[in-house]
Amino acid sequence: MYDHVSLKVKDGARSRKFFQRALAPLGYKVIDESDGGAGFAADDKSALWISQGQPHEPALHVAFTAADRSGVDAFHKAALDAGGRDNGGPGIRESYGPTYYAAFVLDPDGNNIEAVCQKAR
Repeated sequence: MYDHVSLKVKDGARSRKFFQRALAPLGYKVIDESDGGAGFAADDKSALWISQGQPHEPALHVAFTAADRSGVDAFHKAALDAGGRDNGGPGIRESYGPTYYAAFVLDPDGNNIEAVCQKAR
């Protein structure tokens, strides 16, 4: 549906470390590092690029698919361990759907980063 998302971040090195740790449980890794930025992908497909600059106002919401609910749990823990701020722990979000299992974390710039699995179990 989309090729990639690009975020401007205040501190490229800090954000690279955050996303590298937070997205690892979902299979993402750094595929490119440039001056103050980085690209992240799973399965060699570009998904997220960060570059140093003025962060977006208002902050953005980006959701990543997890293969299963344990991936959502692992994302949430990794993101918090990497310095993210909790914005909604792992659990079913019935208002989104009966199987919508998600967790939300604010990145270093206040963007709402989500991992979601919509499988029944």
